[in-house]
Amino acid sequence: MSVASLQVENLAVRYGPVLAVDAVDLSVEKGEHVTLLGPSGCGKTTTLRAIAGLETPSSGRIVVDGTVACDAALGLRLPPERRGLSMVFQSYAIWPHMTVFENVGFGFRVRGIGREKARPAIERALALVDLAGFADRPASRLSGGQQQRVALARALAVDSKVILFDEPLSNLDAQLRVAMRAELSDLRRRLGFTAIYVTHDQEEAFALSDRIVVMRGGRIEQQGTPAELHRAPRTRFVAGFLGMTNILAAEIGAKVGTEPVEARIAGGVLLQARDPWRNGAAVREGAIGFRPVDVRLETATDARGVSGVVTRSLYLGDVVHYYVRSGPIEICAHDRPREDLCEGRAVRWRVAADDCLILRE
Repeated sequence: MSVASLQVENLAVRYGPVLAVDAVDLSVEKGEHVTLLGPSGCGKTTTLRAIAGLETPSSGRIVVDGTVACDAALGLRLPPERRGLSMVFQSYAIWPHMTVFENVGFGFRVRGIGREKARPAIERALALVDLAGFADRPASRLSGGQQQRVALARALAVDSKVILFDEPLSNLDAQLRVAMRAELSDLRRRLGFTAIYVTHDQEEAFALSDRIVVMRGGRIEQQGTPAELHRAPRTRFVAGFLGMTNILAAEIGAKVGTEPVEARIAGGVLLQARDPWRNGAAVREGAIGFRPVDVRLETATDARGVSGVVTRSLYLGDVVHYYVRSGPIEICAHDRPREDLCEGRAVRWRVAADDCLILRE
């Protein structure tokens, strides 16, 4: 399978007065899987559609494997079928009146390539997604998971340089979504194709990606490997979107060398935190964040930490979300089911300095 790199430079897309994508720069290496992650309306799908040629950029350039696919300043815009890209849509875009074979071969039909000439590539793509025996089946008789496989086979069949995925698993039930995610990851590793993937699902992004690009308001907020983003989200928005639900306003002390920073939160509570973004900054107003899984709860009266009271709990089987109030603040801690953490129980909680992060606005 051919593999390509892709560059997006200063991309902007407008819908009347609305700037849906604002000055996006993105570089994707050959064979890399990059995920655009963010909430609805952040510009991730519009960016993907502009790359595919389905939206007209207001400004910017798109270069696929050294070939300029779009240059708004020059008025150059290659049609989608000439960009060397394939797209897997959220709705799968399966034609119910066609067979599986005809659906997978639609890309060849658009390019003017006959059925018999395209047959080897179509059969190979069906085999790759475990649908070799389904070629003559009407598409209307497929399950949701099978339709998703057909859409993927159609993208693979035409040997595209880059495959674009627009939330392809969002219409599947939870169990099938996890299974298909694993299959897609395995297939990409075996074939090594370049992928740009759009989702709002953090777990999906972490499981599939070499690199994640978090978007907000049409702009890129932060990007990095899954481990980098999990370890050090820069802003309150990124931290909250990636599951760091304990985010508290704080007075941040000055940073000295590699020592933890002091952060004073409401009620006079003093926590130690790490600040990877600044050196020698003066005392300032800001925020800290830490994940519920990193909070340690103790019921002993002489335990270290901040005193509080369990106000409520949410039982989820293997884990319970415990909510603890300490004066004017409430934090969440994830722990195993514990009989000693009933509602109204006095506790002490703590979080290690390495697990507590200074956040930018």
